[in-house]
Amino acid sequence: ILATQGISQIAGILFDLGLSSHQIDTSERGFSFQQDGPLDMRMGPDAHKSASEVVNTYSLNELIRIFRSYGEERASPAIARAICRVREEEPITTTMQLADLIDKAVRSPHIQKTLARIFQAIRIEVNNELAHLEQIFQTAVDLLQPGGRIAVLSYHSLEHRIVKSVFQTATR
Repeated sequence: ILATQGISQIAGILFDLGLSSHQIDTSERGFSFQQDGPLDMRMGPDAHKSASEVVNTYSLNELIRIFRSYGEERASPAIARAICRVREEEPITTTMQLADLIDKAVRSPHIQKTLARIFQAIRIEVNNELAHLEQIFQTAVDLLQPGGRIAVLSYHSLEHRIVKSVFQTATR
């Protein structure tokens, strides 16, 4: 967008990496485990797969990997096994089906945190979010004029690690 406007350098950028309330509050988008909707989670039209495809087609090991890597969830194996068991009978197609399945698999007083981590992991996988973040931060650094500033509001450690890594490399 900057290039189309003839802008080659910028003085500052603010990144807010949080989800918008519109995404969470619109049940048809499939981002929330608190209201029923289709398992979708696509941020935009360039996403090649939906959350339903991830949940219903990924192998046990692939599910464990994304739940551990992107959700940092300790109960990843139990949740992945429960998903694989349930989808043998019928596909998991709604957010409430998935949330109920996770609740039954984990039975924890901290179920809200577990649900948030698993839904986060699936969303990150669907949208390839971490790769996009690395790319956009590097582009922003390249466009920054001397003395410019970049500020980032990040909401989980995966985002924070990427910010820290890109900025450490850029300062060298």
